[in-house]
Amino acid sequence: MASLVELVFPEIEYPESDGQPIGETDFHFTTIILLVQALRDYFADQPVYVAGDLMFYYEKNNPHAVKAPDVLVVKGVPKHKRRIYKLWEERVVPCTIFEITSKQTGSADLTTKYELYEHLGVSEYFLFDPLEEYLRPRLQGFTLVQGRYQALPLSVEGELISLELGLILRPQGDLLRLVDSYTGQMLATSKEYARRVERAEQKAQLEEERTRVEAQRANLAEAKIIELQQELERLRRKKS
Repeated sequence: MASLVELVFPEIEYPESDGQPIGETDFHFTTIILLVQALRDYFADQPVYVAGDLMFYYEKNNPHAVKAPDVLVVKGVPKHKRRIYKLWEERVVPCTIFEITSKQTGSADLTTKYELYEHLGVSEYFLFDPLEEYLRPRLQGFTLVQGRYQALPLSVEGELISLELGLILRPQGDLLRLVDSYTGQMLATSKEYARRVERAEQKAQLEEERTRVEAQRANLAEAKIIELQQELERLRRKKS
């Protein structure tokens, strides 16, 4: 049965954009894009949905109850592309949210967003300031413990560990890089990945060429042995 709100306002519009750009500067934009790309690649074969700057509606029939996290990660939902994320339809709260702190968002990141994500039950919340202008330390993380956020301790190197993602968060220059906590390998950017693929293809081509040359040499050697055997047989027949 439809609710009174649905009867009075049968077509509630949930905008697909807040009219704000992705990232306040090139530094923020690049950090967001690289995080999304690295996380999507890392979870490519797992039921984990990753999105950047997606309108996240958390109250049904209330289009004003919305945030657009810089990066959100959700476990256990289909990986298909979405126009918006409606919590009451998906029924799964993001496990991890990243906000790339800027002049425009600095205050909200530590107050209203912090309180909202804590209230909604987002397990991990990370903040990163690419230029260390508005946040000190520039990487901060919080984990949900009995319904309340507790600050995660930074390592001596200034890194944080995400248990939800199985990754280490490592500031590198003005970027936030991700490291596989099991292998210790840094997740590649798309450019780095392309270079790795290119090197792997070149190595495979060289290996294929080496195998081909070795096969040719083996065939020539075998033919030479046969030729010598035939010559020896001819000489034996001649002596006899």
